[in-house]
Amino acid sequence: MTLPSPTPLRFALLGTGRIGQVHAASVAASPDAVLQVACDTFVEGAERTVGVYGGRATSDPLAAIAADDVDAVIVASPTPTHVDLIEACVEAGVPVLCEKPIDLDITRVDAVRDKVRASSTPVVLGFNRRFDPHFAALRARVRAGEIGRLEHLAITSRDPEPAPGEYIAVSGGIFRDMTIHDFDMARAFLPDIVEVTAVGFSQFSDVIKSHGDYDAAVVTMRAAGGESVVITNSRHSAYGYDQRLEAFGPDGLLQVDNVADDIVRASTQTLASAGSPFQRFFLERYKAAYSLELAAFVATVRGEDAGSPDFEDGRAALLLADAATRSAAEGRAIAVDLS
Repeated sequence: MTLPSPTPLRFALLGTGRIGQVHAASVAASPDAVLQVACDTFVEGAERTVGVYGGRATSDPLAAIAADDVDAVIVASPTPTHVDLIEACVEAGVPVLCEKPIDLDITRVDAVRDKVRASSTPVVLGFNRRFDPHFAALRARVRAGEIGRLEHLAITSRDPEPAPGEYIAVSGGIFRDMTIHDFDMARAFLPDIVEVTAVGFSQFSDVIKSHGDYDAAVVTMRAAGGESVVITNSRHSAYGYDQRLEAFGPDGLLQVDNVADDIVRASTQTLASAGSPFQRFFLERYKAAYSLELAAFVATVRGEDAGSPDFEDGRAALLLADAATRSAAEGRAIAVDLS
């Protein structure tokens, strides 16, 4: 006997810019989801989105959240809108997946924290890298004890090129915009970070420097059990999107290297073991992660424990970003309390 499949969840997508298009494509590709409403204050973007993926367009996010035919919401709008839209979803009892960060200001995050914690409505944060199959496999092997007790975690994250200056100006700085993904990845292994030391560098971009930001950074963190984490960031990388992870323990080392479109290696008289270039864009590198992130959110909405990062994870990552920003400015280690 074949059991019927669950009815697909009907989604409202708030924000139809670049990351909104990623989520729209993920919803369209999922057998468990359908795009019901696309919303953007620039309604033309919403109209173009539904022209490709179906559904209806609106410029009113609150109406989209309150719609009777919407089961869940994805927030892909600009960061300053996130807190208000999360709060509206919680008040309406509509599960929400919100892109990072929750906000650039921890006081705004904490203003809605009690309401979110008191609600049974799922609030999931868009730290998609947790769902990358390579990183997830490494994490599972660490948890299985393959290298013994985790002693050191090294995370490398370099973008192929900087974002435009107008984005840098409103991004909240490298630690809140870029490193925040790495803070969450670190916490996926070592949730109890207690100290942050960060150094920011101005190595190549006068544009980034003019906005009071860094184009590269190194962060060292200490966890409650004495474990160490080192994060290395840069806003440029000539060889592609540099995304690596290394876990070290008394019984060995686990590593994830960069991803290319194929694994063919060539050796000739003029080169040794050359391969295809690394993927250059986050949409290529994390395509599978976005799909798996959506699948986990659907499972969460249906009452399963899918391990999705939640509001508290988003808050913790922002606290670490704030500590790193302060450490880089003051030149000292900053103790943190993530409770």
